[in-house]
Amino acid sequence: MRIALIADTFPPLRTSGAVQLRDLTREFVRQGHAVTVMLPASDLPEPWRLEDYDGATILRLKAPQTKDIGYIRRTINEFIMPFSMAKQLKKSPLANERWDGIVWYAPSIFHGPLISRLKKISRCKSYLIVRDIFPEWAVDMGLMGKGMPYLFFKAVARYQYAVADVIGIQTPGNRQYFKYWIKQSGHQLEVLQNWLAEPAQLQCSIRVNQTSLAGRKVLVYAGNMGIAQGMGILLDLAEKLLNRTDIGFLFVGRGSDLNRLKASAKTRKLDNTLFFDEIDPDEIPDLYAQCSAGIVALDFRHKSHNIPGKFLTYMQCGLPVLANVNAGNDLAEMIRQERVGQVCETNEPNELLEAAGKLLNQLDADPELSERCTNLFRRQFAVEKTSRQIVSALMS
Repeated sequence: MRIALIADTFPPLRTSGAVQLRDLTREFVRQGHAVTVMLPASDLPEPWRLEDYDGATILRLKAPQTKDIGYIRRTINEFIMPFSMAKQLKKSPLANERWDGIVWYAPSIFHGPLISRLKKISRCKSYLIVRDIFPEWAVDMGLMGKGMPYLFFKAVARYQYAVADVIGIQTPGNRQYFKYWIKQSGHQLEVLQNWLAEPAQLQCSIRVNQTSLAGRKVLVYAGNMGIAQGMGILLDLAEKLLNRTDIGFLFVGRGSDLNRLKASAKTRKLDNTLFFDEIDPDEIPDLYAQCSAGIVALDFRHKSHNIPGKFLTYMQCGLPVLANVNAGNDLAEMIRQERVGQVCETNEPNELLEAAGKLLNQLDADPELSERCTNLFRRQFAVEKTSRQIVSALMS
């Protein structure tokens, strides 16, 4: 198939979305499909730029900046983004290309107008990969009420859903958000699990045995540290385990809460806790090889279901997990069913402490724990399965 893949993140960015889209692109190419990835780029001096990326064509299209700016300006620029991309596409060598299928990734929720135009030109089906149910999660977190901004974002999201022929959601629990959409004839909703390919093996710049955590069982958190993660309770846990000189906590990444977490750890004198900046995704396996378990954190106010990319990386590398997630999240049931770690759904520090104790005991007493993790990854989260599922839906 000739596949157009539209997103707003891709390498050299290091976000989990960029890594996922890199892996999906490579797998489409490996399976013999011709792939063109279209991306907005605010730093281009020209209207468009073509690149080759491991056999795929990357078309970067000049558009307003949407990252690392204020909310109001970001909203305006994201609204303009698809129209700007469509305008620059007309100037590019791919202006007259036709596609057999269009795939796009949310976030962002603003790609609808561009997808609609591409569908009309190519007369093909489209597949929307939904990883972020916005604006609902922002309301859950108390970042937004149900006033005019919410209604605006809701309308934008609904338009995006209306353009899609198939929507892939992360977990069965998220079906409730698409009840109205399923009723419309001709639409298909399916669970599309998160995915990862096998990463390259780069030596990690972080050497745990050269830090104050040397010789300890290290619980690692690698990823975004923002409001949606609700990570304050992890420092509560670290404080409760200060007397355990055999246990350490390692936080690696970036995010809006990072400085606050660092300051809190310093104030509490958490000498069992270290923070490091974001690393190359291909260094992750070597980092995890130095650790005993991975940490998953989702703010308890979430009502939607989410299986974070970091959970996949833990499973891929055979690391069991300690998870603090919102009550009823499908991820909690998966961890329990597959016996790949321990979960707290109450957001209570003492219950998280109890779960951590159980996991630490499990690390010593369960020799098959790591193998169950890797088996779960291969069975549910391998990128080969994801790419075939998307292609099958586009061709049906």
